Amino acid sequence: MKVLKFGGTSVGSAERIKEVANLINDGSRKIVVLSAMAGTTNSLVEIGNYLYKKNHDGANEIISRLERKYYDEIELLYSTDEYKEKGRELIRLHFEEIKSFTKDVFTIYEEKSILAQGELMSTAMVNFYLQEQGIKSALLPALDFMRTNKNGEPDQAYIRENLTPLIEELPDVEIFITQGYICRNAFGEVDNLQRGGSDYSASLIGAAIGASEIQIWTDIDGMHNNDPRFVENTRSIKELSFDEAAELAYFGAKILHPTSVLPAKLADIPVRLLNTMNPEAPGTTISSKETKQDIKAIAAKDGITAIRIKSGRMLLAYGFMRKVFEIFESYKTPIDMITTSEVGVSVTIDNDRHVDDIVDDLKKFGTVELDRDQVIICVVGDLVRDNKGYAYRIFNALKDIPVRMISYGGSDHNISMLVSAEHKKVALRALSDKLF
Repeated sequence: MKVLKFGGTSVGSAERIKEVANLINDGSRKIVVLSAMAGTTNSLVEIGNYLYKKNHDGANEIISRLERKYYDEIELLYSTDEYKEKGRELIRLHFEEIKSFTKDVFTIYEEKSILAQGELMSTAMVNFYLQEQGIKSALLPALDFMRTNKNGEPDQAYIRENLTPLIEELPDVEIFITQGYICRNAFGEVDNLQRGGSDYSASLIGAAIGASEIQIWTDIDGMHNNDPRFVENTRSIKELSFDEAAELAYFGAKILHPTSVLPAKLADIPVRLLNTMNPEAPGTTISSKETKQDIKAIAAKDGITAIRIKSGRMLLAYGFMRKVFEIFESYKTPIDMITTSEVGVSVTIDNDRHVDDIVDDLKKFGTVELDRDQVIICVVGDLVRDNKGYAYRIFNALKDIPVRMISYGGSDHNISMLVSAEHKKVALRALSDKLF
């Protein structure tokens, strides 16, 4: 059995839903994971923001606008009076639920319940459409099996134990539809997976059922070898290893969240990135297979802040790095890159929420310098130690660009460089010209 995930753009309108239905109706048994219709989650977040501020008029305006959109899509999606009525009733019930939150105290628990409505509506709409077409489909409510533990991490044993019986109870069903992103927490409250969203859901479900393949359908032809927004003539990558895909995802490739790779990797289930707008395109296959190819792709991660701590006391001082890292840990701020010398250490962070406090605490160790608006450029491929010459090619490409930091040797698949944001486009283009 395969697991297929479709994002909000893929189910963003009645027309798109029909296209997805044609894609998945091939006679094979599968689980389809869906996001909310495009724009829905943003609207629900906006409603929540108004309710936090007790601005019920503002919230109701957004609710009314969103509700009208859904009723319009219902009329376009279904062809029979029976299913049009089912669709209208579905929308009415969910928007009654959303409106109920305008009458009580609004907290983070109510917010998460509101955010879940997008996925609950899109999956029910698709399921009704499949049934109208005579396809044997059924809903698998994610809130019945998708759960996180007390640490906020997916409870994989619980997912497997509760998902499998739901499938076994319906042996005649060809297509199971379920929600991405949403779950329950360890206390049974409606929650969400946060990192990775629906991609993460698909990977967790695939691992739970031992799927033959996990497919992530988006609006681009797989993962590209550079950012097509800044570089011309990029191409999709045919094959990536799990480690290479994780590196690219973490360092800026937007098509896939880095957390989404791990459950599939641990279960050794291949992941395919495919395009709903061009279903015939081969896309990108991510698997445990290591392909002996030099440099495969370049990615860039924006919004980076670099911090340099210079200290004469660092020389021969054991425990110095531990003390530095403890400061970042105390503010729950992860580090991306790190470089060291005898008299200093430089690190990068992608969340500067607590940066002023971090800098103040670091000053007890020495002089602290801060560089904002930086970009990490990541070159990914089969960069093993005995593969000679690739480092020269990379640094030769960047010979005219000031490089603030270099991270090299931490992985066989990644070399990362830190440059100022103003040099990002030039750096990406120079690397493409020299490496591909």
